[in-house]
Amino acid sequence: MSMIRLTVEEMNLLSIYHEGSKAQLMENMTAALPFMDEDMRPFAERTLQKIYPLTENEYAELAIFAADEV
Repeated sequence: MSMIRLTVEEMNLLSIYHEGSKAQLMENMTAALPFMDEDMRPFAERTLQKIYPLTENEYAELAIFAADEV
């Protein structure tokens, strides 16, 4: 498995657009990019770049959930 490191913020972002498959997540996030503010868009694009090289199986192994608020 490709070892990628995701920050809490990246995991939270993924949890918003995650619907089960890598392909669906990438489609959802890409569709949302034009509606993100100028600070969020580069962050989302970098996060997509981290996810892109993963296979569907590697993506499925990620535990994607929003971090609990403290």
